[in-house]
Amino acid sequence: MTDFHAVVTWVDARERLPRSGTPVAAAITGRYPADGARGSGTGSGEEFWLVRPMHFTTLHRGEDGVEHRDCFVDSDGIIRLPHGLTSAETVTHWAELPTLPGRQTRITLGKDVRPALQNAWDARPAT
Repeated sequence: MTDFHAVVTWVDARERLPRSGTPVAAAITGRYPADGARGSGTGSGEEFWLVRPMHFTTLHRGEDGVEHRDCFVDSDGIIRLPHGLTSAETVTHWAELPTLPGRQTRITLGKDVRPALQNAWDARPAT
């Protein structure tokens, strides 16, 4: 039997940051713009707190050429800083992503993918 349950340990981004290059689940807080209120200030709109997959890096050069240090970057290239730093949206907590189902790794490549995937599909979750 394979245990398909994942345990998540959240880390306060104000206390500790992940290693550079680490893919993480990031808890982000900020404010959605209110209808028609785009650009009308940071006090408008509804607050949110959500989880997004991101990676952490100690140095990131944005599309505009600006260098950002100790930041979280999502797949769209959006840069978010740890909570407490100046940013419209900040990362309050982060957690390492879980391993692949039935594996001890977060990535499998090439010829190892099909057998690993088949093993995961064939396994019955432990109850």
